[in-house]
Amino acid sequence: MKIFKEVLRKNRAALVLFAAATLLNAAVFLLYDILTEPLLYAAVLSFLLLAALLAVDFVREKRRADERSRALAAVVSEWRALPEPRSLAEEDCRKMIAALGAELERLTAETDAERQDMVDYYTAWVHQIKTPIAVMKLKLSDDTPEHLALSAELSRIEQYAEMALQYIRIGSETNDLVIREYPLDELIREAVRKQAAAFVEKRLRLDYAPTGAMVVTDRKWFACILDHLLSNAVKYTPEGTVGIAFDNGLLTVSDTGVGIAPEDLPRIFEMGYTGCNGRLGQASSGLGLYLGKKAADLLSISLTVESTVGKGSVFTLDLRQNHPSQGIGEAVK
Repeated sequence: MKIFKEVLRKNRAALVLFAAATLLNAAVFLLYDILTEPLLYAAVLSFLLLAALLAVDFVREKRRADERSRALAAVVSEWRALPEPRSLAEEDCRKMIAALGAELERLTAETDAERQDMVDYYTAWVHQIKTPIAVMKLKLSDDTPEHLALSAELSRIEQYAEMALQYIRIGSETNDLVIREYPLDELIREAVRKQAAAFVEKRLRLDYAPTGAMVVTDRKWFACILDHLLSNAVKYTPEGTVGIAFDNGLLTVSDTGVGIAPEDLPRIFEMGYTGCNGRLGQASSGLGLYLGKKAADLLSISLTVESTVGKGSVFTLDLRQNHPSQGIGEAVK
């Protein structure tokens, strides 16, 4: 209907002239008392010719409308492929779109360059700050309570530095994924070592048995998931056990901590959301589980949680896939 109205609008002058000519001829025929049969015959033929011309114009306009719709759907990336202008107004519109497209490309290039500079800066910063952290850890190698507490705090500082880098990289369109097959136990032990000081400081027991499994994934981002899940478990477990288990392609990280309130469960993976536990303890940034979930989504790994207040939480990573070529989260026993 919209296209039909546009055809009528474009041809309104011709339609007005046709109607005026028909009425004028009718008036002349009536004034001179001429037979009306020739007039009706001529009017019908003229009307049929006009209808044919309008039909042709309608088909042409419909085709051009379809071209414009396809171009509009991809105008951001394909603005150079707009249909050729057929009027001065269309040519002016095309020039305006071309100018806007060129400006968009320029701004996008500037934004990408600025973002890359920021990623490079934070990457260098994280690597630089790790050096004094490692030196301080060596100087705090004694098993005294004070040194254990300071080592745990240093581990948190190191984790927060890593989180800053992960936060920037996770939103990038190019995340530098390197998909390979890794021993799952190697990745788990690496994550556990990062939390070793916190385990000792809080006197928590680790319930973990080697899995003997292999996982096809990206090492960096899979480690990001494990780091945040373990850190979360240790943080909210005053005493008791943190468990890591693998069965039938499901990797679970469980704890006997304070648990998560039912009203908080749907939102714990949101950025900045700390929930009741974070507000009470004032030790949560609301970024750890958010980054862990984003990394899991990046690797096409399902991450779910079950929790009971006062009894603890269980986070589950689904690593099952039918074949390595069908996904990057496959675990093979």
